[in-house]
Amino acid sequence: MRLEALWRHLDELLEVARLRDYCPNGLQVEGRADVTRVLCGVTASQALVDAAVAGGYDALLVHHGYFWRGEDGRVVGIRRRRLGALLAHDVSLLAYHLPLDAHPTLGNNAQLARLMGWQGDGHFGEQDLGWIGAPAQPGASAIEIAAQLAARLGREPLLVGDGERPVRRIAWCSGGGQSLFEQAIAAGAELYVSGEISEQTTHLARESGVPFIAAGHHATERYGVRALAEYLQAELGLTADFLDLPNPV
Repeated sequence: MRLEALWRHLDELLEVARLRDYCPNGLQVEGRADVTRVLCGVTASQALVDAAVAGGYDALLVHHGYFWRGEDGRVVGIRRRRLGALLAHDVSLLAYHLPLDAHPTLGNNAQLARLMGWQGDGHFGEQDLGWIGAPAQPGASAIEIAAQLAARLGREPLLVGDGERPVRRIAWCSGGGQSLFEQAIAAGAELYVSGEISEQTTHLARESGVPFIAAGHHATERYGVRALAEYLQAELGLTADFLDLPNPV
């Protein structure tokens, strides 16, 4: 498949033009013109870049790419080594941030719900990134849902607030979605799940009566890019592999 055709297809599939983001989505580093093998992962770290090079992949497809708003743009140090490896081996880098959070079936939030058996029926927050719906077992406590997350994600989550509260309405936003906590409460959530937690989150959970679970940024964002790898293979006929590099955060 031609690189430009792949890039355009993914841009349309993930509705890149619909969302305002903190980084460029789509093709970030241009490599060889033809793509048959794609390595997919959460973050374009040096380890993932090296794996793409060693495996002879034509392109790297990630959720967290490069060129974030406000960061130092000089091509030195870590940035030079990452870009140098991609360019020296003609490997393209495609990255989809918020579009891969928001997609209704392939996105991180949709895939997290699928993994956990949650039934989403509404959205909240800026650009409707947050999801709200019913947990797999309505009335289960926040402690029980935290245990389910630990079992399925392979990582012990952090629960703050009233762990005994029965949950019939659960809200979630993967990764760094803790800033949407107040909007989740306003939308009627009885529990909010995200990847990360901030200092003020604990106080909000205690004072609002709505518990909060931080289940891990990486842990909650593995599933969108994995689903996208499966899509590339099933729908576009590409060889697409997902590599999950361990990350405790």
